[in-house]
Amino acid sequence: MHASAGSTGERKATTLGRIVGPTVAGISELLVFHPVDTVAKRLMSNTGQIRGNLNQIIFKKHADASAFVKWQSLFPGLGFGAAYKITQRVYKFGGQPFVVDLLKKSSSDKFDTFGSYSNVILKATAGSMIGVGEVALLPLDVLKIKAQTNPESLKGRGLISILREEKLSTLYRGAGWTAARNAPGSFSLFGGAALAKKGMGLKEGQKATFVQDLIASISGSVASITVAAPMDVVKTRIQNRDFGDPRSGVKVITDLIATEGPSAFFKGLTPKVIVVGPKLIFSFTIAQQLIQALGG
Repeated sequence: MHASAGSTGERKATTLGRIVGPTVAGISELLVFHPVDTVAKRLMSNTGQIRGNLNQIIFKKHADASAFVKWQSLFPGLGFGAAYKITQRVYKFGGQPFVVDLLKKSSSDKFDTFGSYSNVILKATAGSMIGVGEVALLPLDVLKIKAQTNPESLKGRGLISILREEKLSTLYRGAGWTAARNAPGSFSLFGGAALAKKGMGLKEGQKATFVQDLIASISGSVASITVAAPMDVVKTRIQNRDFGDPRSGVKVITDLIATEGPSAFFKGLTPKVIVVGPKLIFSFTIAQQLIQALGG
């Protein structure tokens, strides 16, 4: 009986840690990095020359406003952003450990073929699976990106009215491309972090220090952002179109190559790694530390 009670308590602590940790990480990230995310999305959505037009691209109609008004203009879609970011972080950072547990129970022998890297591949695979499932949150992401890059399409419309007026298929536009971006991106995030911890000599189940989690987060985040960059640009272009734009994802890609060249697939990569990368590093590190501290 005591063992059973203890086991139940451990499971509750584990679940609590996997929910609370990512929630705190998501809220903290939102408050610090939402403006940075807006800048990156606007740069990726720009189809013209960036040089000489940076102020207009970033601040849009507020390009000539005061510094304070410019700063405020970088918080569009905060409601959608908060709903998406917190839900996404809980789902991704908190959900991946559950998938790891499931894979260990059902398919651990299949990962044994990778030898000393079995745990790295297992965690990366769990991350990839959770990344594909993240497509379920796409409507919130679509609305967040539209608010950041094409606010006119949402002007005067609340969430309820948008859901009432727009087809669900419209809000899930680009789901396939999002999955194609999330699968390798999440694989690289969790796999890169696990590989870094292995490189630092951490054993499975051994608690990482803050610095070790930070280094692991940097490794995973940079790998994830770089690998997912081409699909991220395509996903953003698809999502920030007007709701009535009928172009398919393939058409968006062909138009992008024809008008901007292949290098357009990596538009915004440098600022994203340098500026946006830290938000993933920030939230991933906080989430990992809190999950660990709370028994997750």
